[in-house]
Amino acid sequence: MQLYLAQVFPGITDTLENGATTAKSIAESWDNQWVNLLQNDTSNNLYGAITNLGVFFAVGTLLFFMVQWLKDVIYSEYSRPISGLIWPFVVVVLLSNPGNGSVLSNLTLGVRNFINTVNQQVVTTADAEQTYQQAISMSVAEEVAGSLLRPCQALTGQQQTDCLNKATEQIDDLWQEYRNRYGNRTWIDRLENQVNQIKFGTGIITDAAFNALLGNTGQTTIKNFLISLQYAFQNLLEATMLLIAALGPIAVGASLLPVAGKPIFAWITGFLAAGIAKISFNIVAALTSAVIINGPGQDINASPDLMWFIIFLGILAPLLSLFLAAAGGFAVFSAINNTETLVRNRI
Repeated sequence: MQLYLAQVFPGITDTLENGATTAKSIAESWDNQWVNLLQNDTSNNLYGAITNLGVFFAVGTLLFFMVQWLKDVIYSEYSRPISGLIWPFVVVVLLSNPGNGSVLSNLTLGVRNFINTVNQQVVTTADAEQTYQQAISMSVAEEVAGSLLRPCQALTGQQQTDCLNKATEQIDDLWQEYRNRYGNRTWIDRLENQVNQIKFGTGIITDAAFNALLGNTGQTTIKNFLISLQYAFQNLLEATMLLIAALGPIAVGASLLPVAGKPIFAWITGFLAAGIAKISFNIVAALTSAVIINGPGQDINASPDLMWFIIFLGILAPLLSLFLAAAGGFAVFSAINNTETLVRNRI
């Protein structure tokens, strides 16, 4: 799910479109990075170097595998040695790298694309992405308007009137941009009325009256930081999945070690756990955004303080998604281990 944050500058009517374009560009850049790493010229790029390291690990651990295999031949009824021979073939197939992507890299990219497809279905169901973006806009709209009006607070008389007129012209462009994007919404009308109360008020605007309507500078700074933190978390998940994907050949090469928990199982678990974290975050963000838009967003008399929403998205939602990913990853790891043991005993 992409995020954009309106920043205040003279061309404010272009900020939403520019932000959405930037977010889309970053998403496409991540997609290109996945393809470049896992499919394009994998004999000479970073993935090729890691694949060579994985082959080195496979050759090094083959000695331990053969020692354990001969021991099983001597002391077992040949069932374990025969089933154990599967692993060298699996490792050879997965680490074969003709230069346009290995079996492992293509499988990894396929799983990543499947996770992204599920994630896209989450954010497009019931227009969840639009709801999410609308909730973000609703939570920062006061700060955007306040940043434009705040310089007028220190002025008096005609100077203040002129300043308010100029500021509200820009704010009116913002309201129009919101209406073009989201339609006629109650929360937009409510914020517009708040700005008009300041513009057409009498006398000097006091700090208390101004902050009661449009917040304060400290709150604006905190919201900007938390939204940036949320965006950083989403990009961190992309970087984590790409890093885990790149380390796949090492996990495969080390899987010939005669241990119960194969490194390849831990690698698969980590990759799926990162995907679960990504999907979980978007589900939580979509549901919470729907609560905001369908609740106080529809009440003209409401005056919600949405700082909790920004805190939730910037701190609590990432923590919750990581907790769910850890729990889901543990379940996946246990299921894979149990399945591997069951198959090995039946062969």
